[in-house]
Amino acid sequence: PPADAAAAILRIMVDEKEQAKAKAKAGEGEGGRGGLSEEEAAQYDRQIRLWGLEAQKRLRASRVLLVGLRGLGAEVAKNLILAGVKAVTLLDPQQVSPEDTQTQFLIPLGSVGKNRAEASLARARDLNPMVDVKADQESVERKPEEFFTRFDVVCVTCCSQEVLLKVDQICHKNGVKFFAGDVFGYHGYMFADLGGHEFVEEKTKPAKTSQSMEDRPDAKKAKLDFVETTMVKKRMTFCLLKEAFGITWSTEKGQAALKRTTPDYFLLRVLLKFRTEKGRDPALQACVEDAETLLQTRRGVLASLGVGADLIPDNFTSCCFSEMASVCAVVGGVLGQEIVKVKKILVSPWGGTPCGASSPRLPARPPHQ
Repeated sequence: PPADAAAAILRIMVDEKEQAKAKAKAGEGEGGRGGLSEEEAAQYDRQIRLWGLEAQKRLRASRVLLVGLRGLGAEVAKNLILAGVKAVTLLDPQQVSPEDTQTQFLIPLGSVGKNRAEASLARARDLNPMVDVKADQESVERKPEEFFTRFDVVCVTCCSQEVLLKVDQICHKNGVKFFAGDVFGYHGYMFADLGGHEFVEEKTKPAKTSQSMEDRPDAKKAKLDFVETTMVKKRMTFCLLKEAFGITWSTEKGQAALKRTTPDYFLLRVLLKFRTEKGRDPALQACVEDAETLLQTRRGVLASLGVGADLIPDNFTSCCFSEMASVCAVVGGVLGQEIVKVKKILVSPWGGTPCGASSPRLPARPPHQ
């Protein structure tokens, strides 16, 4: 009967919570740095079941600095806070603009003119009261090197190329995991510099079968069904952002790398150059003027890099204006996921690629090109 089924489901839910509490007490007894309370075990029960208590404890001990609280920053903040890190510091010296209210869901209505980090603080804390969320209104350029060493992970958005390079070098020097990302219209990217990063990866290996088993008609199916898994410890060395931007494309090695490099890499260089020179991103309010500036910037950047001018089509400018909420959600999901994966240390970061970009493809070239 439905009543009996409902009672059975309720008993299962109660049993699950009791099991979670028992796991939490066991974790506290080990004296680990990230011991979980009963409330935390209940809050993160699904995650503990997914990747285990030890991984959640490592995540729970992590302190993250998030620079830039526009649409992408809000998505990353949401994902990290819900995942259950120990603390998140939201750093942004800028004021809320009318455009921010279209993509930044942590900012309440009527906040235009207020500091972005402070305006985002209340809703960010409401996402998960167990996470210590703070706001910092000072500019990242003014922060001393010692400031960044207080964190396990630094994630930078909405910054100039100069700031990205500077913060990455500081983090690389001090063993702090560095992430960067941005969204420009339909385009988005992320970059990770984890230094010398160790992680554990699950590998499958075929189970040994006897000769008599192999002779049976269903032996092929059995070989597919019976597999063993083993955990393999690996180490990956990541490059600095300066190195990723310092490739000489005219050399033989550079030409070989060019064939494997998406045009979005060069588009990112153009957009960061525009941001550095204008002090802002391409704006819809000045779309005609900015589109022309983007075309000129493209010619200069591609010429300085020694690659063909046709690598980025002329109509790329139609897809670079403003942040789009849907693109922020996708890139923010990937960026937040990679930070969580790094702190769990249980899977390879970024699919095993030291440097990458996450972006929709550029518009197709018109037929006459």
